[in-house]
Amino acid sequence: MRKLGTIDLEILFLAIKENGTFDENHLENSELKRHGVGKILDTLASLKERKFISLNSDGSFSITQLAKEILWSSNIPIWGRVLRLLQIKSCSLNEIVEIIRISEDTIMTEIEKLRKEQLILMSPQRKDEKLIKMYEILPEGIEQIDKTETEGFNEKKFGESKQRVETTEIINQIIKEIESLEISEKKKENITQQIIKLKNKLEI
Repeated sequence: MRKLGTIDLEILFLAIKENGTFDENHLENSELKRHGVGKILDTLASLKERKFISLNSDGSFSITQLAKEILWSSNIPIWGRVLRLLQIKSCSLNEIVEIIRISEDTIMTEIEKLRKEQLILMSPQRKDEKLIKMYEILPEGIEQIDKTETEGFNEKKFGESKQRVETTEIINQIIKEIESLEISEKKKENITQQIIKLKNKLEI
């Protein structure tokens, strides 16, 4: 995924909210106007150059399928979309739900997976005298989402990698303890071979 800036994201999300097409009036009536005309024009030009938006004959803009594939396509698993969004900016739960446009329950399930894998971090922040849970991507999360560029999304199996490491450590510890037993070397070797066979069957 070619990286998006926060203003890129705002403009593409505006397009999504407006059923794929937006014009000058939509921009003027949105919060984007706080960035100023020059910045908006530069961003529009950049998005058009990267083929994330196209210019229509009436002067309006439409989001392209290429841009939809970043955060708004069912081809990308929800956890991947969450990581991509947090790579652009830290977000509250409400912001993630609003931007990705998936139900809160579904988003929370994916967020918990990502937290357990230590790919994202939740930290409470005070905003307008309220404590809000903000989510940000960790270096491991950036590494994971970068890997999907070459490996795709199907390679990631949540929970398996950690479990595999733990199982390997347990087996190695058992083998060490066998070595310290006061039994014949032949028995030690037989037991060790059986454990190694089991390890191979588990494909660890």
